[in-house]
Amino acid sequence: MKTVISAIILAKDSETTIEKTLQSLTWCDELIVIDDDSSDGTVLLAKKAGATVYIHKSNDDFAAQRNWAMEKAKGEWILFVDSDEVVSSELASEISSVIPAAEPGSSQIKTWIPGQARNDNVINGYYVKRRDYLFGRWLNHGETGRVRLLRLAKKGSGKWIRPVHEVWNVRGETGELSHPILHYPHPNVAQFIEVINRYSTLNARYLKSQGIHASWWHIIVYPKAKFFMDYIWYFGFLDGTPGAVVAIMMSFHSFLTRAKLYLLWKKT
Repeated sequence: MKTVISAIILAKDSETTIEKTLQSLTWCDELIVIDDDSSDGTVLLAKKAGATVYIHKSNDDFAAQRNWAMEKAKGEWILFVDSDEVVSSELASEISSVIPAAEPGSSQIKTWIPGQARNDNVINGYYVKRRDYLFGRWLNHGETGRVRLLRLAKKGSGKWIRPVHEVWNVRGETGELSHPILHYPHPNVAQFIEVINRYSTLNARYLKSQGIHASWWHIIVYPKAKFFMDYIWYFGFLDGTPGAVVAIMMSFHSFLTRAKLYLLWKKT
């Protein structure tokens, strides 16, 4: 009996990218799209591609949205893909090769109960590299060239945490796949800035909820350090103009996060 793989895509106003994403996932046994109340044709396109669509507002908590989505999945393994990402045929083959076939009449999923002995030596999840295509060029350096995301794991092996820049906290051993997921973010600078503005607001709110403060020197030093790390230390300059744009934007994200966090504390 073949192990069932459920692909989950979180989407919002993604009509320009979601078709390509879903086409790259036709090898999965189940396609689920969680639509965050889109105002464009995202839902129609997802249904046309054969996906099961749920409309569910995230309320700016992406970890909760992902955990809610996992409850809807039937698969023994869950693969999370963003609506601006594509799984190449090479990555699809690699995923199929690392997931063991389920034995007839049995399930690979074993939920750990506190107090019971547990075996954490089994690989429960896999990190995936991500390669960004931005402004007509593949990026190989800088912060984007170092991204590793835990996107494939057994259902029931962990939960997502953090409302923004969320992380899948999976129990037991994890591995890493060699082929990257392909990422097509930010068709233009204006959209890039719009995303940074939104996510820095959410990140500042989260940091404040954790009791983290920002002082005036954080607002000055952190962005400069971010640019240095991205553009110099991680060789972002080797990616040409797109590498410079990313380094500047991520530095701007750092500035906005600290500035907004500082102002949030000033209001209290």
